[in-house]
Amino acid sequence: MKIAIIGATGMLGQPVAKELAKAFDVTALVRDEAKAKSVLPGSIRLVKGDLKNPADLSALLKGQDALYINLNLDRGSRKKDFQSEREGLDIILQAARAASIRRIAFISSVVMNYQGMDGFNWWVFELKHNAVKKIRESGIPYTIFYPSTFMENFETTYRQGNKILLAGQSLHKMYFIAGQDYGRQVARSFQILKDQNKEYVIQGTEGFTAGEAAEEYVRHYSKEKLVLSRAPLGLLKILGMFSASIDYGYHIITALNKYPEKFEALPVWEELGKPEITLKQFAQR
Repeated sequence: MKIAIIGATGMLGQPVAKELAKAFDVTALVRDEAKAKSVLPGSIRLVKGDLKNPADLSALLKGQDALYINLNLDRGSRKKDFQSEREGLDIILQAARAASIRRIAFISSVVMNYQGMDGFNWWVFELKHNAVKKIRESGIPYTIFYPSTFMENFETTYRQGNKILLAGQSLHKMYFIAGQDYGRQVARSFQILKDQNKEYVIQGTEGFTAGEAAEEYVRHYSKEKLVLSRAPLGLLKILGMFSASIDYGYHIITALNKYPEKFEALPVWEELGKPEITLKQFAQR
């Protein structure tokens, strides 16, 4: 099977691309070839381009059987700006139909289901729900993944220098998963699925609140001493009035803190394999 990837060089795209490359012929759409060559396996063919350009997508998808889509939202953007999961997805789906792609796999998010709870209404989650709707209505057999929180966030979102920053109070457990385990599950899905539509909730084996997870990560991180720091969520709300990126942080943290995530992964493990990496092991690595 020949699989094309959009979003291969990002935090969550890399582990998926590496796992797919072990079993399939993989081609990735990239904007920065030098960066892509430094983080992706050499066996992955690179097509330089941008998802805003239909011609670039046509070049990527020519001769491909399937497509994995990992789209990122620019946290500093506004609703009216070009959004990869809205306008970008429209361009992708049109190109996929033209290229007779036989399966689309798409990464979404489980926490987007907080939309509408407790009066919470955020344009980003509305956009994500609409993206899922477009995939379902594309006419192409699809796989949609709804991951819980990724352990990699402790290396990016939560981390500032030697500090792990938390805001507000996390009320419910999240089932953190490592990108590598998720990548294995994605690869397995391409091996077993034919023309059926499937949707999977992706979760790790351990449940932690954000505070518990941060303490576990700090306790076992070995490269340097990390410090756990907390900030009032109300401060982010105020600062978010002047900064789109901080406003994004306020909303996503609010959702993560309050979303009552249910453990639903057992049937997924039976099909795609059980995650192996614990948060302790991830921190020690």
